[in-house]
Amino acid sequence: MVIPIVAIGWIFVVVLMAAAEALSPQGSLLGAFFTLLLYGVLPLTVLLYILGTPARRALRRHQDASAQEATAQPGAAPASAAQDDTARHG
Repeated sequence: MVIPIVAIGWIFVVVLMAAAEALSPQGSLLGAFFTLLLYGVLPLTVLLYILGTPARRALRRHQDASAQEATAQPGAAPASAAQDDTARHG
């Protein structure tokens, strides 16, 4: 829950920096765009991707466990179909 709050706060600060760049007499809209891109979008994308890794890993483990459970149950799909499915997603 802390990560979205930090991300929103960071975007807020970067938007204010970009606005200051755009409205400054020495600033430009191009400078504001690059400020927004290089201080905001790019770092947040990398940070959220890295911090989201444990959640993606847990989801993949859960999906693998349910696929193995489905193949172990009687009356489930044939093992070859389950293996084809896991090969496509893994």
